[in-house]
Amino acid sequence: MKRILIILAMLMAMNVASAQKISHIEATRSWYYVYDDNGKKVYTFSASQGELVAYSESFYIIKHGSWYYTYNAKGKRLHTFSVSNVGEVLNAAGDTFTSRKGSWIYTWDKNGKRLATRSAR
Repeated sequence: MKRILIILAMLMAMNVASAQKISHIEATRSWYYVYDDNGKKVYTFSASQGELVAYSESFYIIKHGSWYYTYNAKGKRLHTFSVSNVGEVLNAAGDTFTSRKGSWIYTWDKNGKRLATRSAR
């Protein structure tokens, strides 16, 4: 039993370690190319999906119409946000991004949870 638990722990650690980090997203007229921290292209998506508004090492944000979408490095959609709820996306870092709506600044995680609210001053 102990041996099985050790093997499971090792497999889980390898899975976490293999999570791809985004180092750069290159934009052309028709395509976006996502590169990992080794400089390898890991994903390509069409510019018709929307406008890239921000990215960090773990996710990127696309705006299409009245919606923001967060995606991981391999293009898996993580969450959908309404522009009317989020406001304007300002920046992304780590697993979070900030937005401004009216006189408020919000911090969100990439999976849709609002983490903090403060006055924009």
